[in-house]
Amino acid sequence: MHLATTVVSALLAALMSYAAVRKLTHRREVVESYLRAGVPEDKLDLLAIVLFAGAAGLLAGLIWPPIGIAAGAASLVYFAVAVGFHIGAGDARNLPTPLALAIIAFAATALQLATL
Repeated sequence: MHLATTVVSALLAALMSYAAVRKLTHRREVVESYLRAGVPEDKLDLLAIVLFAGAAGLLAGLIWPPIGIAAGAASLVYFAVAVGFHIGAGDARNLPTPLALAIIAFAATALQLATL
């Protein structure tokens, strides 16, 4: 169980870090993607910080599971809200990414819970 927890948590942390770095670039295609979902460009840096914090929490949770559980649950909420934004904006093209990340966040949280 510990190996699965480590792999899934590390994978999610890496994906969240990648998503955060993309937001921090403010490249035109990134900004346009978030604008389609209803997220203004001036919120991208804040969202990047939230993603980095979640990634750090997931990794810290490998040492102390309560932090990993909290980070996993918060990440699940973050990506569930992202799914809602994409659905609300009719942006089905970009819906698979936050949906997949929400599923991985659920798995990471469940695995962290199982380590208690």
